Amino acid sequence: MASSSAASAATKYISKLHNQRVLVVGGTSGIGFCVASALLEHGAARVCISGSKPAKLEHALARLRTSYPDKSARIFGSVCDLSQPQHLEARVQQLLAYAATTEAGGKVDGEVDGDEAEGNDNKKIDHIAVTAGDGIKITPIAEVTVEEVLRLGNVRFLGALMLAKHAPRYMAPGPRSSITLTGGTMTHKPKKNWTVIAGWSGAMEGIARGLAVDLAPIRVNLVSPGAVHTELFDDIPKDNLDGVLRGFRDDSLIDRVGTPQNLAEAYLYMMKNEFTTGTILPSDGGRLVKP
Repeated sequence: MASSSAASAATKYISKLHNQRVLVVGGTSGIGFCVASALLEHGAARVCISGSKPAKLEHALARLRTSYPDKSARIFGSVCDLSQPQHLEARVQQLLAYAATTEAGGKVDGEVDGDEAEGNDNKKIDHIAVTAGDGIKITPIAEVTVEEVLRLGNVRFLGALMLAKHAPRYMAPGPRSSITLTGGTMTHKPKKNWTVIAGWSGAMEGIARGLAVDLAPIRVNLVSPGAVHTELFDDIPKDNLDGVLRGFRDDSLIDRVGTPQNLAEAYLYMMKNEFTTGTILPSDGGRLVKP
């Protein structure tokens, strides 16, 4: 017993996520995928990832199982498309119930009754990271349409808000539990033609602070990434990619573009620090203070 206690004391800082159940919304690629990977390395008991496309979800699950074969039983996932407001709340509730109750083993799209999840205290979600987002379209303000503005808010804003609305029912109560949202530095230092994105990103900071008050003692925070080189860059023609990356490097103080692995550290910090809530955490290579 003494030996066990000594070992626990020796790892009290690096074992905070051991045996935790975590849902990563948007975990099939980019930042979310790296958050899921980092959680497995930190000893999480159940890591559930979600994405809008079944094939992409299956591929992400396979990648995780290949990278962490000894942790395959801890990895599972569910399809959840947040882009359609008329179906949003039903899909969010199904995802939360699945993440809260389903035993691991790689199952996808499990059907779980919400009351079952609510009534089982041993199968609650400890942390939720929301990294989901659909494609960003940079549009000059003179060409902006109402439809496009509203579309850009479906996944990022409405999806996150409805998740937070229903999450407490499926989460372990108290400050050990957390929800971490995603914003962006364009809110505070927008580039030309990024007005709409800056607006939605600013709204995310507003709901992060508001939800921290509304959902207390569950903690709510937001990570604000700078430029991060994810799979979204695959859509940029190769002839233009070097110039785009150079521009992002010039925007930082350290001549670097962020990686999803860099950002994953910020999300894990928000989960582990039980005294942090209502906080906006930039991870931007110094972009906000670059002259």
